[in-house]
Amino acid sequence: MIAEQGLPRMWRRPEADRGGPAREIQARAEAADFAALPGLAETRLAGLFLAIPDLIALGIPDLVAAAGYPSTGKIPALSYILSLLALKLTSTRRVSHVYDIAADPGAALFAGLTALPKTTALTTYSYRLEHARQAAFLTALDKAAIAAGLAAGEALNLDFHAVMHWGDDPVLEKHYVPRRSQRTRSVLTFFAEDAATHALLYANADLSKATQNREAIAFADHWKAVTGSDPALLIFDSKLTTQAVLAELDDREIGFITLRARHPAITTALAALPASAWKPMTLGRAGGKTRRIKVHDDPAATLSAYPRPIRQLAVTGLGHDQPTLLITNQPQLPARQVISSYARRMNIEQRLAEAIQSFGLDALAGAVPLNVDLDVVLSVLAHTICAALRRRLPGYHAATPDTLQRRFLNTGGIIENDRHQTTIRLARRTYSPILRQATLPETITVPWWDGRTLRYQYD
Repeated sequence: MIAEQGLPRMWRRPEADRGGPAREIQARAEAADFAALPGLAETRLAGLFLAIPDLIALGIPDLVAAAGYPSTGKIPALSYILSLLALKLTSTRRVSHVYDIAADPGAALFAGLTALPKTTALTTYSYRLEHARQAAFLTALDKAAIAAGLAAGEALNLDFHAVMHWGDDPVLEKHYVPRRSQRTRSVLTFFAEDAATHALLYANADLSKATQNREAIAFADHWKAVTGSDPALLIFDSKLTTQAVLAELDDREIGFITLRARHPAITTALAALPASAWKPMTLGRAGGKTRRIKVHDDPAATLSAYPRPIRQLAVTGLGHDQPTLLITNQPQLPARQVISSYARRMNIEQRLAEAIQSFGLDALAGAVPLNVDLDVVLSVLAHTICAALRRRLPGYHAATPDTLQRRFLNTGGIIENDRHQTTIRLARRTYSPILRQATLPETITVPWWDGRTLRYQYD
């Protein structure tokens, strides 16, 4: 409308008048001219290039193409995604903090640009997206992760996570936020984790109270698109879905293990059981310790809204006054395996804690769930890259993303460019010997660098 009226574009106010700190004028973000790269450039983020071999192994250009992410006249879609990923991998807490690294030549070269896009360009990129693009990206990413051995897919842990909105927006629904121990306006997100490898595989922020109960079905549909078959076993908390959805999972022959709420009638009936009805059992714990428990295994328990009998395990000795109740549609699984599998479901909460610590998962200011949707998907990608990187580093197979960021990804260095090759000279640090032993390729061709090769050098 403004253009139709012939009105000119408004001048940008001086930085001092905009209320923020003065910033140096930075280069315009656009596709890099690799023939014009300087011979030497100092960077604070030389370690960021350690992620490139695994990005290539996962086929990041194909993932972006599969999702159909949009480009602009100056910036390709792949460079937009790599710019946002650079913020995640360097633990830049918010997209609005991009000025902390935007002018760094290492961050720019990582994304194949002259400089990272500014705050407005990055924060508004998600405005042109819908959840179907994120779903297509995750489908392609999960296929690549399974092929790379980063996920087994035999058992999958599911959980919700509410991202609190730091503002007053009446459009958002209220959800329980654990860090506040209260219900408050937030964006509800859903995550899935591979139980064997602890890799995050799925995220969705396009949720509401009306649809959240069916998210287990939505994930099962996603997994079938990835592997060609329904998931074998889903493990989740009792509040994730309803008994009607449990019946739907059973109809599809999808195994599940979940909790059952304790009701007075159930606890009274369990208290009346003779001692012989409880089977003693020993569970292994971390550090070689054990825990003595007792289990009552009922193969034909009934639920109010579940259409058929279901297996119920009542477990004492877990530190609660009343027995813990587990229900499953897997009668063939040994009781010890059912209990241990559910106990390991807590690992997904550790993964979410890592995403909060390392990738700013709880630092989202967006009030539109679809805008948050891209961010949580990029958190899954960043977690996958960290999982792949730690396999290359001897002794770091269980390292958390924040450890990788501090010791490796945030390492400074020098960028050396010649005609067809870029050499990254990583600065000498305490952990340089680990990099010298890492299974990183000697040279690798980077597709989004116009076929240039990347080589590492350790001072």
